Amino acid sequence: MNSYSVPKATAELLASGQLPANLLHFVRLLRQLGFRISVSRLAELLQGLILIDLTRRDDFYYTVRACLVTQPDQIPLFDRAFQLFWMGREQWLLTLGATSFQQPARLRQPVLHTAKVKSQAWLGDSCLPPEEAPEQSAPERELATAYSPWETLRHKDFAAMEREELQLVQRWMDALIWRLGERRTRRRIRAYKRTCCLDLSTTMRKSMPHQGEIVHLAWQRSRFKPRPLVVICDISGSMERYSRLFLHFMYAMRQRSKYVETFVFGTRLTRVTQALRHRDIDTALKEVAQEVVDWSGGTRIGESLRTFNYRWSRRVLRNGATVIIISDGWDRGDVALLQHEMDRLQRSCHRLIWLNPLAGAPHYQPLVRGMQAALRYVDEFLPLHNLESLEAIVRRLADPMGRGQRPDSKLLWS
Repeated sequence: MNSYSVPKATAELLASGQLPANLLHFVRLLRQLGFRISVSRLAELLQGLILIDLTRRDDFYYTVRACLVTQPDQIPLFDRAFQLFWMGREQWLLTLGATSFQQPARLRQPVLHTAKVKSQAWLGDSCLPPEEAPEQSAPERELATAYSPWETLRHKDFAAMEREELQLVQRWMDALIWRLGERRTRRRIRAYKRTCCLDLSTTMRKSMPHQGEIVHLAWQRSRFKPRPLVVICDISGSMERYSRLFLHFMYAMRQRSKYVETFVFGTRLTRVTQALRHRDIDTALKEVAQEVVDWSGGTRIGESLRTFNYRWSRRVLRNGATVIIISDGWDRGDVALLQHEMDRLQRSCHRLIWLNPLAGAPHYQPLVRGMQAALRYVDEFLPLHNLESLEAIVRRLADPMGRGQRPDSKLLWS
C-alpha cells in the first residue's frame, strides 16, 4: 500500500507555523460572530489541510467551511468573513458583527500583515504571522472598532476611487467566492437516502440474490450542474471610467468557473474568453488589449448583439445560460435593431440581466434611447457602481432561483 505524500506547498506552509497561527486567529473571530467551534473541529480541520493542496483556493475554502460551519444559514456570514480575513484585512471583519457581539479589548486592536509575498500562491500574503500592534488608549480602540475604512469604500462609486483604492477593489474581486446558480439536468444519480424517485432497475437487480424478493429499495435524485454565465461588457468611450475595472471583474469570474463566457463590445463584438484564461492577470489583460481594436470608441449595441446572436448564441447559450450585459445604454446605432436583437436574446437565455453603472445615482432615470429600447426585454435591471452593488450581483447569481423557471419580467432596482 502506497503511503500518502503531503503536497510540497502544503508541507512548507504547515511547517512554518504561519498558517496554523492565522487559522487560530480566524477561529477566534468566528466564535465572536456566533459560530460554535470546538477544539475537536479545529483538530479535524488541521488534519484535513494535510490532504489538500493549499495553493488551490477552492480546496482550502471548502475544507475550512466543512469543518467550521454547522448550519446552512451560517454560510453567507462565513463567506464574507472568509473573504475579508484571508485578504489580509481582518480588522474589517469587526464590522460584520458590530450589532451582535461586543468584542474583547484584546481583539479590538487591528492586526497588520507587513511581510512580503514569497510566492504567487493565493495564500502567500495571508499566511503571515501577525505583528504586535502598538498600545492604544481606550477611546482610540473604540474608534477603531466603530470606524471602518472598508465600509466607506463599499459605498464609494468606482469612478470616484483613487488608484490605490481601485487596486484594493481588484484584490477583493480576486478573493471573492463566485457561485453560479444551478440547473436541473435530465440525468439522475444514485441517492443514499429516501427521495421522491425510486430506482426500479437497481432495486430489481439487488433483489436477485433474495429470489426476487425486494429487501432494499434503491433511490435516485436529480443531478444539478452550474448554470452557464455569459458576460457582455461595454468598453466604449462613455464607459471608460468603469471598463477596465469591469474587465477585472470578468477575469475574476472566468478564473473561478469554466462555465463563464466573456465578450466586450464598442462598435463591434469581441470574444475574450480565451484571453482571460491565463492565470497571470497582466498576461491576460495584455492579450485582451491586442484582440480588442475598438477600445474607448463609439457604441453600437444593436449591431454587437446581432453578431452575438448569429455567431455565438448557439455555442454559449446552451443549457439555459444566464446573460449579463454591462453598459450605460448610450447607443449610436439603430434603435429598431437593438429592440429586435434584445427580444431574440431574451428568448434564447434563461435570464437576462442588465447592469448599469449610472443606475446607482439617487435620481437616475433611463432617458437615453438605447436604455429605453432595451428595458422592456430585460428580466432584471440593477446598478453596478460600487462594492455593495457588486455583492448584490454575486448573491443573485448564486440564488436558488436559478433552478426554477424564468422569473417574471420586471425591473428590480436596488
